[in-house]
Amino acid sequence: MSRQKKKIFVLDTNVILHDSSCIYRFEENDIVIPVTVLEELDQFKRGHEILNFHAREFLRTLDSLSGDTLFSEGVPIAPELGKMMIRLERKFHDALALNFSDQKADHHVLNVAYHLAQDQPQQQIILVSKDVNLRMKAKSVGLMAQDYKNDQVKDISALYTGKRILEDVPETTIKQLYDIPFEFDKSQLNLDPPLTSNEYLILRGGKMSALGVYDQTTERIRRVDKIDAFGITPRNAEQAFALDALMNNDIQLVSITGKAGTGKTLLALAAALQKKKYYRQIFLARPIVPLSNRDIGYLPGEIKAKLDPYMQPLYDNLGVIETQLTKSENKHKTFDKLLEDEKLVISPLAYIRGRSLVNIYFIVDEAQNLTPHEVKTIITRAGENTKIVFTGDIFQIDHPYLDSHSNGLSYLIEKMQRQSIYAHINLEKGERSKLAELASNLL
Repeated sequence: MSRQKKKIFVLDTNVILHDSSCIYRFEENDIVIPVTVLEELDQFKRGHEILNFHAREFLRTLDSLSGDTLFSEGVPIAPELGKMMIRLERKFHDALALNFSDQKADHHVLNVAYHLAQDQPQQQIILVSKDVNLRMKAKSVGLMAQDYKNDQVKDISALYTGKRILEDVPETTIKQLYDIPFEFDKSQLNLDPPLTSNEYLILRGGKMSALGVYDQTTERIRRVDKIDAFGITPRNAEQAFALDALMNNDIQLVSITGKAGTGKTLLALAAALQKKKYYRQIFLARPIVPLSNRDIGYLPGEIKAKLDPYMQPLYDNLGVIETQLTKSENKHKTFDKLLEDEKLVISPLAYIRGRSLVNIYFIVDEAQNLTPHEVKTIITRAGENTKIVFTGDIFQIDHPYLDSHSNGLSYLIEKMQRQSIYAHINLEKGERSKLAELASNLL
């Protein structure tokens, strides 16, 4: 069988800013970097955001590969991989000039790809971009274009939910969860597929029902109770499961997904406050994704005024918890003192990312707006006795270059399931109000 002909992939800037190691993901095929991309990367190389990290990292990689042929036939990337080459600007092609302005960097990337396709008609030229609009423009002039899919979840409909509903379980089996030691051996269920570590169960049989969770270490099913956390009581089985994971000291990484109003952030914050004596600090953070992908510097006012609208939902959750506490409870004083003494820190993710993550209960809200690399960066910085919680809705994404398949939260769930120190639960029922639930389902 003859070996398939090499392809040439032309990379857009946003691919590199998404994954600085992307050049190692194209197997034996060749890669072209338009010089316009280098110009754009130069604007990102200074700063402390993840985009700045990717820009610097890629430019270092490029420097290590550079040679006399980088701007001509290209240099080998690594053994069994293709070559990488940089293409200088070309005169704007007549076929593009009529429809696309030469004042946009995207159009210069498009121009390089188009010239390559015209010069090498025997080659398959593919423009790779996270920008759906640029991909559409490429296709409109007959170019092949695709998204960067190396870190995408292939089947989002089959994504792990963290729970299983079991019907027709013998009453004698369920009864064991109500008798000391409130557990039973997994072999009594004989499930296919097998249970995953920290997978939650709703067991029903006859007139009995119970909530349980699988402990991989003991290979037993343990009963899950609806426990209170800092005045917040779970309203359904999924919320009970979430609180169980959030308050289990042996589980160091938790993800909670669900649509608006299901209680993701509220439960995480309540659990953190309930467990505060075990941790030095509670960090509550969320990524800043400004509207229209414009930098926060465009917004009017001082930095606090700029950030307040983004942080307000987190303060709203604190307010909900406060309303559950009576004025006579000492928790009110503790609550205010935590904020005053910075034992509870609410901040944009970028402001916390550089801090030491030792002995921290770290909640990352709206995690669906993070890339897989950003999620990895956060987790790999976790020090001793740190618990990290990611919450978000994988179908409600504000980031211009992410979707339900490519965001960091979906990637985390797919890769981390079956790990003994990880638990995930998807919250399905909205508990904010009947009106909010109706709007979420119908509109």
